Amino acid sequence: MREYELMFVIDPRLTDEEIVALGDLYKEMIQAAGGDVWREESWGKRKLAYQINKLSEGSYMLFHIRSDDGGVFTEVEQRMRQNERVLRYMTVRTDAGRLRRREAKQEDTAEVAETDSAESAVEEAS
Repeated sequence: MREYELMFVIDPRLTDEEIVALGDLYKEMIQAAGGDVWREESWGKRKLAYQINKLSEGSYMLFHIRSDDGGVFTEVEQRMRQNERVLRYMTVRTDAGRLRRREAKQEDTAEVAETDSAESAVEEAS
């Protein structure tokens, strides 16, 4: 199963309820197409790097998605392209294996540090 991130920027003039409803709409579309939104983040309003449609800030949302194929995003991206309230969007396939290896390496480093501290405690007690 592959992992993806879908980041989209929404018009900041929308109310919080409208932003949540828009996010729920896209989440339902992803799930109907066979994807699984396993994590959802709302970053709130942030300043844009450049103006889009004369707006200098936007509301950011990020979905972490698991899917067997990338075909899940075909309809979602088409609907985002047609929706004037979505300023920008981007879908990226994340390298989950690299992240897992990094986490495993950090765990191994922590175990080595714990072993070293336990050994030094035993030597000090002797």
